[in-house]
Amino acid sequence: MFGVPTLIRNGKILTSNDEFVADLLIEGEKIVAIGQSLNQDADRIIDAEGMYVIPGGVDQHVHFSFNYKGSKVRGFETSNAAAVGGTTTLIEFVNQEPGKGLVSSIEDYRKKEVDGIAMVDYCFHSIMTDPRDEVIEEIPKLAEAGYPTMKLFMAYKGMFFHADDDTVLKALIKGKEAGITIMVHAENAEMIDVLSKKLISEGKTAPYYHAVSRPPVVEAEATQRAIYLSKLAGAPLYVVHVSCKEAMEIIRDSYDKGLPVFGETCSHYLVLDESDLARPDFEGAKYVCSPALRTEEHRAALWEAIEKKWLNAVSSDHCGFDWIDQKHMGIDSFMNIPNGAPSLQNRMNILWTYGVCAGKISKQRFVDLFATMPAKINGLEHKGSIGVGYDADIVLFNPSYRGVISVKNNLEGVDYCPFEGFEQKGRAESVFLRGNMIVEKGKYIGEMGQGRFVPGKAYGAAYDGWR
Repeated sequence: MFGVPTLIRNGKILTSNDEFVADLLIEGEKIVAIGQSLNQDADRIIDAEGMYVIPGGVDQHVHFSFNYKGSKVRGFETSNAAAVGGTTTLIEFVNQEPGKGLVSSIEDYRKKEVDGIAMVDYCFHSIMTDPRDEVIEEIPKLAEAGYPTMKLFMAYKGMFFHADDDTVLKALIKGKEAGITIMVHAENAEMIDVLSKKLISEGKTAPYYHAVSRPPVVEAEATQRAIYLSKLAGAPLYVVHVSCKEAMEIIRDSYDKGLPVFGETCSHYLVLDESDLARPDFEGAKYVCSPALRTEEHRAALWEAIEKKWLNAVSSDHCGFDWIDQKHMGIDSFMNIPNGAPSLQNRMNILWTYGVCAGKISKQRFVDLFATMPAKINGLEHKGSIGVGYDADIVLFNPSYRGVISVKNNLEGVDYCPFEGFEQKGRAESVFLRGNMIVEKGKYIGEMGQGRFVPGKAYGAAYDGWR
């Protein structure tokens, strides 16, 4: 049943700051009432006793358009994987195309690859690759078009999307004029280049040496440098996919000093480590991502950081390359392994099973990290929360479910899962996208093209108190 008035009874509603048993009424695409023993008529009544009622997740860091040496990741035709994982809104990174502007690059990609295909709602981050003066001047227009965020790559020396300090500083200054949140991939490109070439010359080409080529100091240095640039610009800064203790502590300490500096981490950094890169028979290539996986010391620090709000979101950084046909491009050198981990479907599972159930984060922090803060960071005013007037993006979460994470029941369209064999506690039993049920009994039942573009508003959460 799609788009019918729905009354969800007896569920335990979880928000970023509360937990209570109540009924919830959906009419059209919105939540219209929350209360005890609601007495409204509804075409569909669901008894959610024993279930948690949580907001649909917002994954602010996914890659459906990334292309490595002519080999492309899986696209929005696999976005139903997000739905069964409880995520109802995705935010994709779009490269500025040669000869095109920032806005037109997103608009063209959206029309060709996303509209009419996506199975959950979506928005976009711009990636500036051609920082000519006229392109810098275009940055404020992103906000007018509903794309209030921009990412810059401090890593990847020699690649067309690499951004030097000049570019980062100019973007911060111009972005501040219109409330654009500037995000950075913080790794020192020069350090990585030198270390990588040295390792290759020594015959150290296996996947494990990917981590050796970009140790924590590489990330920490770039994070500190980006913060200095943001301080000079007087602008907020958001550091994506923080993987190491040192970078996290730099972000934490800068915020404590009064600077508007924030960051996220990702689900794979919370449960995987660099030993996975050493798996035999080229299995380690499955775990090549950037920044690299770290050691248990860093994992423990990241769990502490998300519980104590030193980092304010957990994303997937989903990047769907096959192991056999694509990761094997680097069989002779770790430098040629396409970076990225497919993790779109299991962000909720990792956070709940290894965070909430393990006592590392509260249920309220789970909601905040999974849905509420990512919506606020990206200016999605009607997403990420349970409340009257919000979009009826709702997950009925069954905490009693027990299973095992596997590629066998994965919808990401690739040939492996980095969390293969991990225990799973709980699952998204039912998922609603703007009042439409798209997951039932843990299975996707929606339709291709059901997702909708959601424009973000400028001056997202990174500007709170700093505007």
